Amino acid sequence: MSQDGFTPEFTPVEINYLRDDRILEVIWDDGVSTRLSAELLRVESPSAEVQGHHPSEKKIIAGRRHVGIIDIVPVGNYAVRIGFDDLHDSGLYSWHYLRELHDKQDKLWSDYLAALEARGLSRDPKR
Repeated sequence: MSQDGFTPEFTPVEINYLRDDRILEVIWDDGVSTRLSAELLRVESPSAEVQGHHPSEKKIIAGRRHVGIIDIVPVGNYAVRIGFDDLHDSGLYSWHYLRELHDKQDKLWSDYLAALEARGLSRDPKR
């Protein structure tokens, strides 16, 4: 059981950062392999800074096409803290949340692209 009282259904057995592709690869104890882009992880950070305190407060983070990961720090036996090269590092990515991102990444990505377009924003950084 984790510190938050939640026993994860799945646990990573290996976490790798594929730097050239900016992909976080998670190999789960059930044999599933997850590949999540640093950009998706950044824009879906579980931090209050991104998610707010209510779903209506979620922020759309633009300009992160080239974001990379500079640090992955284990937090107990239930999560990792990911540090990004834009200096965001306040989200704790629990095993449950990483697996949820795996399950929902196609929808999350299409929703993100639609939200950017609706607001006239870009994945590219401002110049």
